[in-house]
Amino acid sequence: MINLLLDTNAFLWIFWGEKRVNSIKDLISSQEVDVYVSMASLWEIMIKVRKGRLDVDIDELTFFMKKHDFFELPVTSSCLNTYKNLPNNHKDPFDNMLLAQAITCPMRLITGDSELAQYSSLVMVI
Repeated sequence: MINLLLDTNAFLWIFWGEKRVNSIKDLISSQEVDVYVSMASLWEIMIKVRKGRLDVDIDELTFFMKKHDFFELPVTSSCLNTYKNLPNNHKDPFDNMLLAQAITCPMRLITGDSELAQYSSLVMVI
């Protein structure tokens, strides 16, 4: 079984049906793959919604996750330990947490952020 963790941007692109995710559609729909969305991503989305920087319904997102059999990935103390040991080059704390989760679990991190690829071979940039 292959475990994939969607970065916040990749999750939203899938939700919105963006063309840029066409390259991974077969992968994420495979019976051999479990797809995860981090609670850190849902938290990041909620922060942006509350600040008026993003217009999306969190209930629709969570329904979408259930409909597509995406799993919620909690932030654990093991993830926090990995997070504290990451280089402090990438300034986005949510991206750093997703990277820490991918390393800890381990699983592939699907992202549109090419900067994250320098930290781990687990990062897959779309």
